[in-house]
Amino acid sequence: MHRLAHEGLSMRKIARALGIARRTAQQYLDEPNPTRPMLNRPRLLDPFKEEIERLRPIDPQASAVVIRHRLEARGFPGGLGILRKHVRQGRAQKAPKPTSRFETPPGHPCQVDWGHFGALTSGNPTRKLYCLAGLEGHSRLLYLAFPHAQRQETLPQCLLNAFPFFQGTPRERVHDNMLTAVGERQGPLVRVNDHFLAFLRPFKITPIACHGRQPQEKGKVEKGALHYRRHTFRPLRTFRDLADLQSQAHAWRDQVANASLHAPTGQRPQDRFDPRAMRPWPALFPDCRDRAQAKGHTDFCVHFDGNTSPVPPWLIGNTLTVKADTHQRTCSLKDKAGAPHPRCWQRKQRIELPQHRDMAHTHHRRSWHSQEVAALLSLGEVAQTYLERLAHTQQPRTKSVKKLLDLKDADGAHALMEAMQRALRHQALGAHYIENLLYQEMPPQWQHPPVKLKHPHLNHLRLEEPSLADYDAFVSRRKTR
Repeated sequence: MHRLAHEGLSMRKIARALGIARRTAQQYLDEPNPTRPMLNRPRLLDPFKEEIERLRPIDPQASAVVIRHRLEARGFPGGLGILRKHVRQGRAQKAPKPTSRFETPPGHPCQVDWGHFGALTSGNPTRKLYCLAGLEGHSRLLYLAFPHAQRQETLPQCLLNAFPFFQGTPRERVHDNMLTAVGERQGPLVRVNDHFLAFLRPFKITPIACHGRQPQEKGKVEKGALHYRRHTFRPLRTFRDLADLQSQAHAWRDQVANASLHAPTGQRPQDRFDPRAMRPWPALFPDCRDRAQAKGHTDFCVHFDGNTSPVPPWLIGNTLTVKADTHQRTCSLKDKAGAPHPRCWQRKQRIELPQHRDMAHTHHRRSWHSQEVAALLSLGEVAQTYLERLAHTQQPRTKSVKKLLDLKDADGAHALMEAMQRALRHQALGAHYIENLLYQEMPPQWQHPPVKLKHPHLNHLRLEEPSLADYDAFVSRRKTR
């Protein structure tokens, strides 16, 4: 505007050339550096600043969310953003502490840390998801595992899967003060978790716990693994289940994380890694699977991890030891283990195997084809009907059949059949009902005990009741001849 005015252009032509009003052009020609007027507009926080200053000394670390709850009772209409900005300005900022970078020799420290990974929906339920990151300090070679829990058995199980990836075990392991690794700490004195120390002892790994609130002591895994994974691997990805998640994580780890040029080292982690610096692992790995005690129910299943899983029929009625890792679940009784089955990460699911159902039916049929049952069935149709109805009750088969045979020996077959027929009319199913009927109305026919033979196994033989009709037919045939 000043250049056009020095060239002799009128105010109208200057305003038309610049596309502004003539009054605006005249103001800037009169005052090249005008001062902008300050408007003292009222702010939403102004009526509540006194209350904020009153609450601040009570708890200097109180968050803006807590303070907002107090101010809403006084009619604060603002949002959380302006309140956070005001609280942050009034709070004393900590001065950053200087840290020194350090490098380690190959194979010595392996830094490990947990990180939250949101949740994963597998079927009906949604389970929490965690990420265990392991990083070899010298090369920055990265390993990732994604379990659904952070239990005591989960950490050793994830480390066992990481050792083959690193082709050995490190000499030292750096971790924070997680409860699964550190049992107690008093200043520099650290007591390692007993279960975790028993796991590390065969591998000769020295655990090193970082100081409290000092994440820079394991900064390689904090920044180079968890932060890098959260901002590089997770965005724009969807997962069907835990197996699909782990498969995508392995592909990203091998093709991106360990194959990219690392800025501090200037090399790729997979090229910088030296497997010869790692210690060889022992011949036998410890068993670090999830353990639980469960009872084998009559429907040949056990309840484990929110699901009903199958077991062989021969495990029914026993207290079983259930062991499970990320992929498989196994049930065992003492030293005898059943066949492994895939682990289900859903909840409220009933899993059955057709072969187990067939084995249960076969076992049920065999139990009714014993020698004692055959001897009782030989009494006739009444005994067969009574045993069929007795099979649908919860009474023990073997004990009931043995009791009925003892009553037959004591009172006779005819008396037992009449008692069974009367019990069927009243739906009285059970050997104790038959015994009561015989005691009330049918006294025993023989008072002497049965003959005892020398060989014990002969005393347990059961013979079928002879059919007199066969003898009549034999006599009739002889007379006709």
